[in-house]
Amino acid sequence: FVDLCSLPEISRREVLEKAAAEAQRSLHLGEGPLLRVILFDLGPEQGQRLLIVVHHLAIDGVSWRILLDDLWTAYQQKRRGDSIDLPDKTTSFKRWAERLTEYAQEAELDAEKPYWLSPQRRSIPALPVDLRRGENSEGSIKPVIVALDEEQTEQLLRKVPEIYGTQINDVLLTAFAQAVAPWTGSTAVLLDLEGHGREELFEDVDITRTVGWFTAVYPIVLDPGAESPPGEALKAVKEQLRAVPQRGIGYGLLRYLRDDEALRAELAA
Repeated sequence: FVDLCSLPEISRREVLEKAAAEAQRSLHLGEGPLLRVILFDLGPEQGQRLLIVVHHLAIDGVSWRILLDDLWTAYQQKRRGDSIDLPDKTTSFKRWAERLTEYAQEAELDAEKPYWLSPQRRSIPALPVDLRRGENSEGSIKPVIVALDEEQTEQLLRKVPEIYGTQINDVLLTAFAQAVAPWTGSTAVLLDLEGHGREELFEDVDITRTVGWFTAVYPIVLDPGAESPPGEALKAVKEQLRAVPQRGIGYGLLRYLRDDEALRAELAA
């Protein structure tokens, strides 16, 4: 609990941000805590603010929705004087991990190996760098920020997807591939994509209300075509994204959970 009532308005934000930063830094993966909660009291006019900080290993984007929905439901029930009554829990994260480990050994996943081991993946050049022995750290990054105006944003979010039957990530990834591939001297680019990872793989598993970090990360080759017009490039990338088996979760299963050291080494390479 942090009482900001007695502070002048100009100082409140500074104290609040300092306390929030300290809460973030206090999380420790090995020793804990993995979660911090701070209630800030800004006085009768501005009310209270609740800060919830959780280590990413314990929570993903979908988990936030589950937690915040439950928190709001419990808050409303408490205000009405009702007893707190939340929906039942679903399959544990531990059981999900166990089922994934079992599934990774099944022959069904062998059909994905040609996709993840495609020879094309080995021919994609690396990004050019100025210094081969550079720091390669967050601190050495120089950001470049480009903003779209309202009309461009409307076209990007509404008009292009309607015309081409695409999603926003198709459009952004096409633009990314067209920008980066020529820089490397190639027509294609190899990059990692993240998915929510909550795939419906098992009939005996329900993770709709399970909190954890389910994210699936997988490498994909995108080739918009050399000097293709934007529309044709978008169609090509759209099809390449749709061709990813099981939205990419199989890559991690085969690389990290399959009991096959040779395959795991080949995927890592």
